[in-house]
Amino acid sequence: MCGIIGLHLRDPELHPMLGSLLDDMLCGVSERGPDSVGVAVYGDEQRNPPGQSAVSVLHAPGDLDVAVGALLPNRPSVTATRTGDTTVLAAPVAAEALTAAVAAAAPDALVVGRGDDLVVYKGVGHPSDLAVTYGLREVTGWQGLAHTRMATESAIIPEGCHPYSVGPNQCLVHNGSFSNHATVRRDLQRAGVSFDSENDSEVGARFVAACLAEGDDLEKALLRLGETFDGFYTLLVTSEEGFAVVRDEIACKPAVIAEHPRWVAMASEFRALADLPGIGEARVWEPDPGKVYTWQR
Repeated sequence: MCGIIGLHLRDPELHPMLGSLLDDMLCGVSERGPDSVGVAVYGDEQRNPPGQSAVSVLHAPGDLDVAVGALLPNRPSVTATRTGDTTVLAAPVAAEALTAAVAAAAPDALVVGRGDDLVVYKGVGHPSDLAVTYGLREVTGWQGLAHTRMATESAIIPEGCHPYSVGPNQCLVHNGSFSNHATVRRDLQRAGVSFDSENDSEVGARFVAACLAEGDDLEKALLRLGETFDGFYTLLVTSEEGFAVVRDEIACKPAVIAEHPRWVAMASEFRALADLPGIGEARVWEPDPGKVYTWQR
């Protein structure tokens, strides 16, 4: 069982409140996943400064910033911030260059997020404790998501946390199961895609990332996913373009969407939305089976 929350802020006046709003929403889905939490935030200029990119890393050695800086052209300044299990490196270089330098400097480390507008945190523990560890209430920005997990098919480790962020500024969180993920994995591997785990959710994230790399927008990528994958799922996918939600054709996994002139939000349960500003004036509904809902920045 998992809990999903996502928030896309349309009103810039709300950007300083992103973290506090996400923290309040997280309380509403904590019981659905007390084992671990992953969080992704877009637009926090303290954690991912303008003109720089950031890479989120698990199992980072203590001197990774020094080693990475030595591998980058012109040896730029690299900052490292350790937050629980996650270390975030930031530098004034492209995200792909920073990611490649991390892989070369620390082959045993795992990159779990990268981009010029994105920071990802993953960790094991109760949502309320990890929200404090991540400093969630202090987060600012224009978009964020979180996923709480009760492990049923794999170990309780930071690597098993969602979101799966396998493309620049991209994230996917998943509640459900893909029954044909092994077949899709083999197809992607034949196309040159590599994997970090055996998790079915990573297969979905790699598939969506491949579609986006081919030029699809979020809606088309998720429509292609629905044509390719079997199983049951609720998915929330975010990118620098915005926010998308889809459920499978049976729609057995819960989801609620609320849309307000100042924001759009989704969650596994309504109580996660109940304290959003102006919720009484928002349109609230359960997404239809098989329909992709998208909102652009």
